[in-house]
Amino acid sequence: MAAKPSTPRPRAVPDLKTAADLAPVLPMTAEVRDGHLWIGGVDMVDLAREAGTALYVMDEATIRHQLAEYVRWTRFHWPDVDVVYAGKAFLSLAMIRIVAEEDCCLLCASGGELAYAIRAGFPAERVQVHGNNKTPAELAECLDAGVGRIVVDNFEEMERLSALASARGASQKVLIRVTPGVEADTHDFIMTGAEDSKFGFGLNQGLAMEAVKRAIGLPGIDFEGLHMHIGSQIFALHSFARAIEVIVAFMREIESGTGQPVRMLDVGGGLGVAYGAPDEPSTVKDFGKVVVDGIKEECEKHGLAVPRMAVEPGRSIVANAGVTLYTVGSIKEIPDIRTYVAVDGGMSDNIRTSLYDAHYEALLANKADQPREMVATVAGKHCESGDIVVNDASLQCPEPGDVLCVCATGAYCQSMASNYNKQVRPGVVFVRDGQWRWVIKRETYDDLMRNDVLGG
Repeated sequence: MAAKPSTPRPRAVPDLKTAADLAPVLPMTAEVRDGHLWIGGVDMVDLAREAGTALYVMDEATIRHQLAEYVRWTRFHWPDVDVVYAGKAFLSLAMIRIVAEEDCCLLCASGGELAYAIRAGFPAERVQVHGNNKTPAELAECLDAGVGRIVVDNFEEMERLSALASARGASQKVLIRVTPGVEADTHDFIMTGAEDSKFGFGLNQGLAMEAVKRAIGLPGIDFEGLHMHIGSQIFALHSFARAIEVIVAFMREIESGTGQPVRMLDVGGGLGVAYGAPDEPSTVKDFGKVVVDGIKEECEKHGLAVPRMAVEPGRSIVANAGVTLYTVGSIKEIPDIRTYVAVDGGMSDNIRTSLYDAHYEALLANKADQPREMVATVAGKHCESGDIVVNDASLQCPEPGDVLCVCATGAYCQSMASNYNKQVRPGVVFVRDGQWRWVIKRETYDDLMRNDVLGG
């Protein structure tokens, strides 16, 4: 029996947008001058040719603006709120110093990230440490550095921390990570608040209450409060509101059951950003109101004192602050199927398309004033058929040597980069007031082999 022919996939249609129409996904300083894309007062075409590609570009003004917006719109509703930047989104010594200057705290998710904080001179008391499997060495590093808080994720970790802190005669503030059983409207891979999660203590199974009681009773541990994180890239603020209802009700159970007040509540991060021009994420202002006012209202309803609060933005600080520049190498047209535009990077510098089926906007920086009149798939240079940077991208008509810009790559691109195919990882530059500077140098072949040992 003959196989049934597959239904042809609908062909994407070019959107005819220019760079000016892509403002929602570009850094706040982006503009078009003489047909070129400029960011931070720097011509992206000149920058690509001077610094080389592939290249991550971060707009310092956008980063500072986003941090300041979180401080403004959370503390507007309640003075005792910590804005804790999640370094996993993008971390460098220069980034850490900006976080300090903007009066924010820093979230570290590994010993390596903590080492960065220490090297940058970030105040240890403003560091918070996460992780579902912190090693004994990492816990010891936290204690020796004097970090402000450790978010405890499991019973084994709690016992280890108690022993290590007691041996040092220390008392470490901890938050108990709770999975509230709220499923956020986001991709399954980045949804962390549901009951089936590798993170935290389940609320509905009684594990969270057991963890709180054990933390209160263990030496070397100062139970300060609770932590939750329901996921990432969340557009629907009602997900946060529902989780706050659940967690504040649990706060009441803790106080009535143990006599111990919850002094701090950390609601995590997860506010979505615009990756595509049609995306309309909630604003930081609206997020601040829903979260902070929501906690206050729920505490009043349950007769609880309002605790110190914390929020943990990462993606929404840096995603739209960053772009990646590539040089177009080749163009392959497959008649009646698709056109591939190959660039000098790919899944080694942006794994998100392959991992999450993420979608980005792209444009040619040297043709930024022209409409995107064709549809092409931007492909990387790696030996994987799944090495795609942007699927079905509206694009200006490309030629070899054009500078291709992929928007909104400031979060989880450089931090998840690899050396697949022994590709050197791109450098990172910050742009500001017409100047650019390296904050992470481009790797060299010598860097690739630095830790390699030639046996004999």
